[in-house]
Amino acid sequence: MNFSVKTLIYITLLGLLAACAPKEADEQIPYSVLIINGTVYDGSLNPGHKANIGISGARIVSVDAAANAPADLVIDATDRVVVPGFIDPHTHANAEVLDDELKSNVNYLTQGVSTVFVGNDGSGLPDRATKVATMRDQGTGTNVGFFSGHGAAREAAMGLENRAPTNDELEQMREFVADDMRAGALGLSSGLFYRPGSYAETSEVIELAKVAAKFGGVYDSHMRDESSYNIGVLGSVKEVIKIAEEAKLPGHIAHLKALGRDVWGQSGDIIALVAAARERGIEITADQYPWRASGTRTGNALVPRWVMADSQEAMFQRLDNADLKDQIREEMEANLWRRGGAESILITGESQWRGQTLQDIAEQLEMDPIDAALEVVRGGDPSIASFNMNPSDIEAIAIQPWVMTGSDGSTGHPRKFASYPKAYRDFVVEGRLFPMERFVYRSSALVADSFYLCDRGYLREGYIADIAIIDLENFRPVADFQNPTELSTGVTEMLVNGELAIADGELTEALPGVVIDRQNLVCPQ
Repeated sequence: MNFSVKTLIYITLLGLLAACAPKEADEQIPYSVLIINGTVYDGSLNPGHKANIGISGARIVSVDAAANAPADLVIDATDRVVVPGFIDPHTHANAEVLDDELKSNVNYLTQGVSTVFVGNDGSGLPDRATKVATMRDQGTGTNVGFFSGHGAAREAAMGLENRAPTNDELEQMREFVADDMRAGALGLSSGLFYRPGSYAETSEVIELAKVAAKFGGVYDSHMRDESSYNIGVLGSVKEVIKIAEEAKLPGHIAHLKALGRDVWGQSGDIIALVAAARERGIEITADQYPWRASGTRTGNALVPRWVMADSQEAMFQRLDNADLKDQIREEMEANLWRRGGAESILITGESQWRGQTLQDIAEQLEMDPIDAALEVVRGGDPSIASFNMNPSDIEAIAIQPWVMTGSDGSTGHPRKFASYPKAYRDFVVEGRLFPMERFVYRSSALVADSFYLCDRGYLREGYIADIAIIDLENFRPVADFQNPTELSTGVTEMLVNGELAIADGELTEALPGVVIDRQNLVCPQ
């Protein structure tokens, strides 16, 4: 080989090396967003660390970007934390994300939540195709994932009848779930405490859960009994485990609690059941809201399920039946005791009695609490909050590694507006139950991992840029039971799919959320 050829090869190699070398900051393709100087909690259980995050479009492309890299927008997160957008596994935001005035879902964005799940408690997303199309056409502030509902499937096949389905009806229910799963549902949700789910045998739910399993779905359950109504909270945990095991899919317990004086202190037994199942290889997780008060409708809390069967008209006929009066009253008195008594039930829904306890109403109407409760049910059956949980049980459940944050957000209860900052304050700042990184993990990555959202929940290269920037000093709940719709404070920026939904603490006009299709995720390599 002569000298000139060697020289040519050498020069060529130098050129190739130069082409492969990192570009100077002013030569790089600009990031669409660059977040600098923040303390990053990436969704793992690693402690926070200083890092700069580069975003291109909807995805994170660098987690160690240069602070002086070119970017269309630079956000200086000095003295703030940068975390994955929280994922709420249990909401009742169905109406909001479809409402033209409420579709920004601002009450969740201001808690740091970038993704909400809807269709919980077996409700599903009836008329799913139309509703998904509406959300995609008009936009949403948060991302939305949805469940296929056992209750919705049952009602579509057989109404509110209190009986087992025929073979044809069961097959119709299977196809209902399959259609939802093909359309991107996260899995099957059930509300076995509510009608019509409460009329189903375990075997029926297993059959539908098997359908969800074929599509890689999860079984999410508002258990049959969180107290001592029928099979008890321990029996209900066993039922979730049985369904997950026999249908061969992960099981998730919604808003795990020990509700009412009969079962206070049983959190240890609940935890032991779940731990044993997990040791056997059955994937069981749960979510929890950080409030002593639960929420539901007055009738759901107090009226026996057999009285509520078939239709509202049929329910009122049974309530008016003199032959049934004593039996109904006896069962309602037991239910009222479970809920902590009339003084522990606060009307939170739209009603002339909003803000009053059942005891207040009984005194005003000059009747006993059961008759007062029936007046409330007949007068619109508003939502209630019932103060029926023990703080020791709440804390025991909160520290479990398989428990995630959730709101179960319902109208009139402050959990819809304040669950995440309250969990941070109660469990991290005041209770010191676990550190910040654990709070972030249980609010983001644990949810994503448990529901197989492979591209969300972490601040990693290739992941979707759902990111909250939070001033922890001011990350506080403002809503309470007297003012349940006050927005939380402390979230200064909120990116959803790489676009700012909150900037400088103010809601933007952007609606960057998407409807998540579990069958068509683009997972990072």
